[in-house]
Amino acid sequence: MFARPSTLGTLDFSLLYDQENNALHCTINKAKGLKPMDHNGLADPYVKLHLLPGASKANKLRTKTLRNTLNPTWNETLTYYGITDEDMIRKTLRISVCDEDKFRHNEFIGETRIPLKKLKPNQTKNFSICLEKQLPIDKTEDKSLEERGRILISLKYSSQKQGLLVGIIRCAHLAAMDANGYSDPYVKTYLKPDEDKKSKHKTAVKKKTLNPEFNEEFCYEIKHGDLAKKTLEVTVWDYDIGKSNDFIGGVVLGINAKGERLKHWFDCLKNKDKKIERWHTLTNELPGAVLSD
Repeated sequence: MFARPSTLGTLDFSLLYDQENNALHCTINKAKGLKPMDHNGLADPYVKLHLLPGASKANKLRTKTLRNTLNPTWNETLTYYGITDEDMIRKTLRISVCDEDKFRHNEFIGETRIPLKKLKPNQTKNFSICLEKQLPIDKTEDKSLEERGRILISLKYSSQKQGLLVGIIRCAHLAAMDANGYSDPYVKTYLKPDEDKKSKHKTAVKKKTLNPEFNEEFCYEIKHGDLAKKTLEVTVWDYDIGKSNDFIGGVVLGINAKGERLKHWFDCLKNKDKKIERWHTLTNELPGAVLSD
């Protein structure tokens, strides 16, 4: 069976949502009968992934490029971390096959889109799909609250230390702030209201990454009964030498928050001495946050 010249080719891949670890594994197996892109009648194909809606630069993953072939075999697994059950309902994975070109822009060959709600948790689903022409991206759906990445936070009220332990574990697909397409991220936490400005904690700066691992823990000494009146403000910043640091995004946990952010706080309050980890979406809006460092 030869592919007709009008077809763009087929792509074989599999998807697995690992619910417990909030990870989406995308295994790109192979493509067949890709459209020739180069003078020699071949192509230099690679595959790139985007999660829609979402800032495309921050959540782009790509395979290696294979040279001079219309039937590439990658067998490469690309993983998104910090994927929540809510994402699985709301988001679509866009998979594009492109031709790498040294001298010009890389050229688009074909794409496919998979609504993540088609996947069942913890079950690998295999796909073999005919590539389609480029579909328009709906820009309007993205404007409500711009996503700036994800953060994994742990909370624990320790009766031994008489305080709230806040763990800043890692961030995933942060928005890029620097010209090199990366950021130099660090995280700040405040427990508010905070009259004396004494509650600020800061992690170390991680250089040139959109997926930093911090694994730092801060302790706020506070009576358990007072926690209900407090909110925890977590902000992620891009460190810049010699000029002011850029705000990447933030999240507020507390009794006045909603959804996952409220649930995380509530679970922490009612389960003393139990560490509870959750991923949260960073947004570019923080109520009453002072956006300066």
